[in-house]
Amino acid sequence: MHTPMIYRHLGRSGLQVSLFSLGSWVTFHNQIDASGVREMMAAARDAGVNFFDNAEVYANGQSERLMGEALAQLKWHRLDYVVSSKFFWGLDAGTAEKPRINGRNTLNRKYLMQAVDGSLQRLKLDFIDLIYCHRPDPHTPIEETVWAMHNIIEQGKALYWGTSEWSADEIRAAYDIAQQHHLHKPVMEQPQYHLFHRSRVEREYARLYDDMGLGLTTWSPLASGLLTGKYRHGAPAGSRGAMQSVSFLRDGLLDADRNAAVQRFETIAQQLGCSVAQLALAWVAHYPRVSSVILGASKLSQLEENLGALGVLPKLTPEVLSQMDAISAPLAA
Repeated sequence: MHTPMIYRHLGRSGLQVSLFSLGSWVTFHNQIDASGVREMMAAARDAGVNFFDNAEVYANGQSERLMGEALAQLKWHRLDYVVSSKFFWGLDAGTAEKPRINGRNTLNRKYLMQAVDGSLQRLKLDFIDLIYCHRPDPHTPIEETVWAMHNIIEQGKALYWGTSEWSADEIRAAYDIAQQHHLHKPVMEQPQYHLFHRSRVEREYARLYDDMGLGLTTWSPLASGLLTGKYRHGAPAGSRGAMQSVSFLRDGLLDADRNAAVQRFETIAQQLGCSVAQLALAWVAHYPRVSSVILGASKLSQLEENLGALGVLPKLTPEVLSQMDAISAPLAA
């Protein structure tokens, strides 16, 4: 029997999102075709997932197209699902001779107002629930970006906005500007968070949770697959670590010290009767500031195993957490 899904509020907002959500980075279009995307999303929804994460740049727009086609075919009630997109890198940078300078690596008003329209078309939606500034832009005043995100929400094209991989100072600056001008404030941040990447979520953002009610939708809970144990003997064929498009991940995935730590986590997982991946996912989900843990899966069996982490949560006693902390903390960034 499946453990029922848990829902948490997105930060201090009234919106509730599933503790585990389905992301599309790397997998949609690159590893899963249209029918696979529809099947994956349907299985996630059947398990209680109501949040589906995307971004303009994923698979150069094709990830949004596939998600939009799946949503059109699945015909779910619009209250039953939450969709996100993220903007910064742009889809069409132009050419070397004629670069599209206002269409790449920016959060200026012109780009943002056009980017959201493109995402709405690809997703086949009237509005996007959550929109994120996918990276900070040091070349655009934060005030300009805050006003643009506010205007997008006021126009009914999105409901909530937030940031991804912004520093605590940048998030606070955006919040303060919104507060000062009575604008829609940033509600959530999407940071990387896993056993080997902890300091930003646990220390840098610490004051933001109470000060502004920041919620987290975290990505890479398995460190791109490192915390499944499959990289202990190199990069298996067909794995993320073997994909040329994300070759920048390879060195981290093959790190000897971290793979040795994963072996120690496997011992704890065996004692709890779960996989090391389920243990690692439950660890991220147990952190009270995490609103939703974004899962990536290229096969239905992976998704089903990952969602089994719900059943591991009650087993994370203070003693187990202390053991995991002792293993991961010395190797964590």
